Amino acid sequence: VDTALKRFQPRHGLPVDGTTGRYTFAAMNVPADVRLTQLQTNLVRLKTMSGSLGERFVMVNIPAAQIEAVEGGRVVLRHTAIVGKIDRQTPILSSKINEIIINPYWNAPESIVRRDIIPLVRKDPEYLSKNSIHILDSKGNEVDPLSIDWSTEEAAKLRFRQDPGKINAMSSVKINFPNSHAVYMHDTPQQSLFIDQDRFYSSGCVRVQNVRDLVTWLLRDTSGWDRQRFEQTIRSGENMPVNLAAPVPVYFVYISAWSTGDAVVHFRDDIYGMDGVDELQLSSSL
Repeated sequence: VDTALKRFQPRHGLPVDGTTGRYTFAAMNVPADVRLTQLQTNLVRLKTMSGSLGERFVMVNIPAAQIEAVEGGRVVLRHTAIVGKIDRQTPILSSKINEIIINPYWNAPESIVRRDIIPLVRKDPEYLSKNSIHILDSKGNEVDPLSIDWSTEEAAKLRFRQDPGKINAMSSVKINFPNSHAVYMHDTPQQSLFIDQDRFYSSGCVRVQNVRDLVTWLLRDTSGWDRQRFEQTIRSGENMPVNLAAPVPVYFVYISAWSTGDAVVHFRDDIYGMDGVDELQLSSSL
């Protein structure tokens, strides 16, 4: 039984401990016909990606909360990710990574200002200073927080910018690519979240574990940007945008079931309910 559980768990993205915890129990109770439907649904999704994706590309699989860097048809890097909450979903998209920002400023989206920052300032007037966040008007002039009526949402019309540094929401690096959703990939100061089973914590952007390995791979063809210079720039604390010499395709996809080359089928929680079967939204039923 222990061996069987340890074979079952990695196929469902679960910790391989041989213990029938609540997630393992829930996954085991999904009927075979429902799993077959899940495979058929995802086969349609995979067929839409049957063309050439590029010699080098990055694939972000949302329900798996996983990132793969692919080159020459082989996965060369695999990263654990944190993706969007159910009510702030990471979008499906395709684009090209064109810029790396080392030691980035973080400009809080209006949605986060309204939902998160304003309520936090109401609870703690020192929240902004503790987190090195400055408020700027439309001309880039700094606004005194004491001049704002925090009982309203007046502040949402202003720009909230966090200085580079260890407590910055993006930590050491931001990976940019053009898209209409204003999302990107980035580092995080909350590294402990990567060990969680459910890694659906973000407001739509994607946090990358061991992101410096991925950035080093992305910058490989950009002259003068080896790993040593990249690390030195991080240590300097200087805000440094770097344009990639050759933009790298990136795909955000929603694949909750697939097979691997060893003829093993893998399943993941249908976290956003896109497969259309309630039984596949395991997290919502626990």
